[in-house]
Amino acid sequence: MARARDRVAPLSFLPGLLFLASLAAGDGSPEPFLQTLTGGGVPSAMVLPLVLSYANSSRRSNVGRRFGRRQLQREDPSTATARMRLYDDLLTNGYYTTRLYIGTPPQKFALIVDSGSTVTYVPCSSCEQCGNHQDPRFQPDMSSTYDPLKCNVDCTCDKENMQCLYERQYAEMSSSSGLLGVDFISFGKESALKPQRATFGCETSESGDLFSQHADGIMGLGRGQLSIMDQLVDKGVISDSFSLCYGGMDIGGGAMVLGGITPPHGMIYARSNPGRSPYYNIDLKEIHVAGKPLRLNSKIFNGNHGTVLDSGTTYAYLPEEAFRAFRDAIMSKLHSLKQIRGPDPNYKDICFSGAGSDVSELSKTFPEVEMVFGNGQKLSLSPENYLFRHSKVRGAYCLGVFQNGKDPTTLLGGIVVRNTLVTYDRQNERIGFWKTNCSVLSERLHSNEAPAPAPSVFSGSNLSIEESPAPSPIGLVDSVLAGQFRVGVITFDMFLNISFVDLVPHIKELAELIANELEVASDQVHFMNNTDNGNGTLIRWAIFPEGSSSSFSNSTAMGIISRLTEHRVRLPENFGSYKLVEWNLEPPSRRSWWKRHLVAVAIGVSVLLLLSFSTFLVWYMRRRRIRGPGAYRSVDDAVPEQELQPM
Repeated sequence: MARARDRVAPLSFLPGLLFLASLAAGDGSPEPFLQTLTGGGVPSAMVLPLVLSYANSSRRSNVGRRFGRRQLQREDPSTATARMRLYDDLLTNGYYTTRLYIGTPPQKFALIVDSGSTVTYVPCSSCEQCGNHQDPRFQPDMSSTYDPLKCNVDCTCDKENMQCLYERQYAEMSSSSGLLGVDFISFGKESALKPQRATFGCETSESGDLFSQHADGIMGLGRGQLSIMDQLVDKGVISDSFSLCYGGMDIGGGAMVLGGITPPHGMIYARSNPGRSPYYNIDLKEIHVAGKPLRLNSKIFNGNHGTVLDSGTTYAYLPEEAFRAFRDAIMSKLHSLKQIRGPDPNYKDICFSGAGSDVSELSKTFPEVEMVFGNGQKLSLSPENYLFRHSKVRGAYCLGVFQNGKDPTTLLGGIVVRNTLVTYDRQNERIGFWKTNCSVLSERLHSNEAPAPAPSVFSGSNLSIEESPAPSPIGLVDSVLAGQFRVGVITFDMFLNISFVDLVPHIKELAELIANELEVASDQVHFMNNTDNGNGTLIRWAIFPEGSSSSFSNSTAMGIISRLTEHRVRLPENFGSYKLVEWNLEPPSRRSWWKRHLVAVAIGVSVLLLLSFSTFLVWYMRRRRIRGPGAYRSVDDAVPEQELQPM
């Protein structure tokens, strides 16, 4: 199976259970479901926020293309919980990651959440064939609790028959291999679950996308003895279930729950047969486009491994016949749009322009899609569940569903479950789906979490800057999403460890870089002011709406906020490192039209006066020249007397 980045990869589910809370209760109250996630009387739940892994800027054009398939003491499972956010964006990175901590003292890693992998691994300090990743490599010698997994009959051993090895190959031609070790794994300070001893891989070699990706490694959630899920379940720490929730097209992030949760009202289920394949599968029977079923035999979705869900894959992949039927059905409903070339010449993407930039309005142009399961239940897919933004043409979108080569397997990647809570109920052999706003759900979960680590402070400075993404004003974010607050300006403070004197010649370049990273026009980014702070410079920036608009659409505003708070702004090395200190939303200006355009009006009036004066001056000079001493005069003209001068 493919893993997670290319047009030949499996699924990629990102947990973002924050908004679940708001919709779980019949009265719209978030409390009942939040209690599920926070341990309030709900058994065996461990919530793990997934952390964003930042893609290298050099890989962005290829990210999301070929993600290969990468295949802890006993506690009361009714109280053991852990909460961690998901930070990411499928189009930019192609995967979501979570923060895991390994060793004593803990060493931090950003790991891709992968339900198609059965091993969790990180680069080892001894690795000679590992790429440059987000965090330092794991140093076994620095952990007082690390033990190598000794050779035994249940593992592949090294040449000396001393230690167990692992090796994984992925469909996108990447690979990982190394030694197996045992150490304490913890899930962050938000987790009430104590660190658990678990087996993981210490990489000594990696290739392909694994070598070039920014994420440190993989967190394996698949079925198997080495899977984190199986290890925690075997210890009796959690029940045999986990859930993932991915953010939408404009806003990434989300959350992950390891352990059982109380299903929200309205969750629909599909049967998942563990004997059918080693991957998480569902019994997909039909696909409907605009209310009409594709003319296909239902057996087409049961070929090879069947229909597989995989959180390590970005897009969706259908068998050839099903893909052609789906493509044709979608295109038959898009007469008002123009088909254009895709963003990458290496792929024949099916893209359309003219749909507008507001994701919430896409359903007016693109048809609804439904997946029908064996029990007759239907999962509705909005346009963001089968489209991705064109990276070079504003208001254009491309089909995020592809043909799976000659493989009869149906692969459903993270794009299909955007803003959908997906519960992998392994104990009851079923997978549940519940439509929600995963990004908001993640924010609400996080608001109930334990205090974040203390902020780090720059030496010689009173400026305190958090290591983790800057917290967002939850109430304000909710108001924006609910349409109760219009955003007129987005401001944020950025600290760079470079003096302002050195920065001045590059302010314009920096503004253009920020605009590119935040996906706005360069004239929308304005430098406001700066403050020298010993070790660097604190700069305030403002992002204004495009053109003559007085406010952002809420999806555009939240997209910018998401990219800011997830630290997706990547700057060249000559700007040093930076940290986002804080950000703020301001309503549209209430000034009158005259006040808002006072400068322009003043300039216009000045130009008009100057032109009028110039015109008058030209006319006057020409008149003087015509009336001058040597000019012809009529015989009858009155001539002023002139005094004769002496000869």
